Amino acid sequence: MSHKHIYEVNNNQLIISLPERFKNKMKVLVTVDEITETRESKLLLLKQAATDPFFLSDVKEVSDDFDHLDKEDL
Repeated sequence: MSHKHIYEVNNNQLIISLPERFKNKMKVLVTVDEITETRESKLLLLKQAATDPFFLSDVKEVSDDFDHLDKEDL
């Protein structure tokens, strides 16, 4: 079970309210990542997608699904 949410940091502190499904859980893993939403970082992710095998496989699958439509006269 996992939960992802972006929280605001206030005075270098973070307060996390867990969803009800975590009630009675004795341990959770907390990972803190800095969010850097810059144009450069987004462009880098787009460049990485161009060589990502899973992404390319998905694009090919969608392209194949529509390939027969491209050959039809509309």
